[in-house]
Amino acid sequence: MFTGLIERVGAIVEVEEENGGRRLVIDCGDADYLADAVIGESIAVGGTCLTAVALQGNTFTAQAVEETLRRTTLGQKQLGDRVNLERALRANARLGGHIVQGHVDGVATIESIREEGDSWWVTFEPPFELLRYIVEKGSICIEGVSLTVANVSYRKFSIALIPHTNQATTASDWRAGALVNIETDVLAKYVERLTQFAAGAEF
Repeated sequence: MFTGLIERVGAIVEVEEENGGRRLVIDCGDADYLADAVIGESIAVGGTCLTAVALQGNTFTAQAVEETLRRTTLGQKQLGDRVNLERALRANARLGGHIVQGHVDGVATIESIREEGDSWWVTFEPPFELLRYIVEKGSICIEGVSLTVANVSYRKFSIALIPHTNQATTASDWRAGALVNIETDVLAKYVERLTQFAAGAEF
């Protein structure tokens, strides 16, 4: 479980293709970040929950299987690419963002980025089937970042990006046409599933 509050930005320093998946080595910048980490724990990488299978100094190694590569941008990441990092939420920590599972629903395309004073209005086009879970003033996770939906239209949604988020995450790397991981609000998906059963839908 995560919050969508990015703790730091890391970089991919090794990529190895293996049996349809990928093994990624990610540099966190300093060893202190992983000082109490253990093999087997979950770390969100660009919003994708991955398992640390090896730890060494300021790096950790994670494996992305075929299903993960199908649903996320991890299959396109290259050496040197920056990624947002968040370790799993502690039970006694503040939930400052929203409930994020690190289970990416799909990949959205950045349609446009428009400056608005000191902030940016960013518009995305997600897979159409995910739009039913996206509501104005609701929460959405983009590349691991907890953000508020500012506007929703027929096939798109927009967020207002503040300077702090732009500086503290990989949002400063975003460009029109780029692909990003998105995770919609899990509560909406559970409500949909429950109402389907209540309505007697067949599966």
